[in-house]
Amino acid sequence: MVTSMDFSLATIVLWAVPVVLAITLHEAAHGYVARLFGDDTAFLMGRVTLNPIKHIDLIGTILVPGLMLLTSKLLVGVPFVFGWAKPVPVNFGNLRHPKRDMIWVAAAGPAVNFAMAIGWALLARLVAPSGLWTSTTLYDMAQIGIGVNLVLMVLNLLPIPPLDGGRIVTGLLPMRAARVYSRLEPWGFAVILLLLFVGWLEKLMSPLLRVAAFVLHALTGA
Repeated sequence: MVTSMDFSLATIVLWAVPVVLAITLHEAAHGYVARLFGDDTAFLMGRVTLNPIKHIDLIGTILVPGLMLLTSKLLVGVPFVFGWAKPVPVNFGNLRHPKRDMIWVAAAGPAVNFAMAIGWALLARLVAPSGLWTSTTLYDMAQIGIGVNLVLMVLNLLPIPPLDGGRIVTGLLPMRAARVYSRLEPWGFAVILLLLFVGWLEKLMSPLLRVAAFVLHALTGA
């Protein structure tokens, strides 16, 4: 997830619930769908759960975001966060149709994020100043929830292994091309970081985020 925010206790509290839900349900969805298609690996390891502690990655969820918050605050005055959760283990060989079912397992996370964005958008309408139950705090949290889930969805749909989009592309490609494409996976994280630091990640994601926001608005009116 990539975002910028004001560094204050109030902002951290507002962001905590949407971020934890977005990451936890995203990862749990992968394990749940994998189990539906024949792989119990994540379930047996206790990863098909809403307990956020099970999905926390020491480096990606704590150390890297913490360091980026500190360094970006000192260098540019505005905190900038990039992080990730612990990937849910999936043994694709256990899936009934590994190449095809990989697509559904990978798509489950982004799909759940879009569903959560819809939920937050409906809440925003309900608690908006013109809504039935006005609440400034809930409205701000809902706006954050929309943004967090759309960003997480779009980021993960980028066709870069090991992101979900990369696995979807691998599942769609012919077998020989899929094998070649999957060899990019060890370099995928380095590519993402490079795109982030040269400013291209935002350029890649911006048009996709606009499309996602348009669809969300069409569905919810929010």
